[in-house]
Amino acid sequence: MPETPLFAALARRRSVPARLLTIPAPSGAEREALLAFALRVPDHGRLQPWRLITIEGTALAAFADHLATCLATREPAADAARLDKERARYAHGALVVAVVARIDAGHARIPAQEQLLSAGCVAYNLLLGAEALGYGAQWLTGWAAYDPAVATLLGLHADEHLIAIVHVGSIREEPAPVAHADPAACVSAWTA
Repeated sequence: MPETPLFAALARRRSVPARLLTIPAPSGAEREALLAFALRVPDHGRLQPWRLITIEGTALAAFADHLATCLATREPAADAARLDKERARYAHGALVVAVVARIDAGHARIPAQEQLLSAGCVAYNLLLGAEALGYGAQWLTGWAAYDPAVATLLGLHADEHLIAIVHVGSIREEPAPVAHADPAACVSAWTA
């Protein structure tokens, strides 16, 4: 295995569940560097088909309350425990970044899929950047990523889609190890 700092960071990358994250999260210059790094992604045509919305501090609790309200409207049978679980999801990490894909579906040269993939790379770069800075992170979606009321809550436009809610913070507790994909099972060679 190559012995470079970049390769080492990539080799150890793993998701840390949001419930295992705590304060502090990146702040100041470190936070600015993380967000700038996140935006250094392949971007065919330089469309910048993405944007970020940060949620932190007291806004996290307010956001969690709004999500619980949206969930109660979406699923009237949701019990108090389910609503509390939704609120608690935002009580652990100190920084949440909503990654928004801004898709120009009618673009003459750049397909919507390429724009969406570029936005996905932004979310992944947040995970890589957090790892490189010594933090943990988790990319979540769930029902909230597809709910029109949550889109309205975040102020999304008709051409925008919430594709990731990335939690970033200090690792309070190491996550359980997980098995990684076996390249032998996933990689094949095309031959003519």
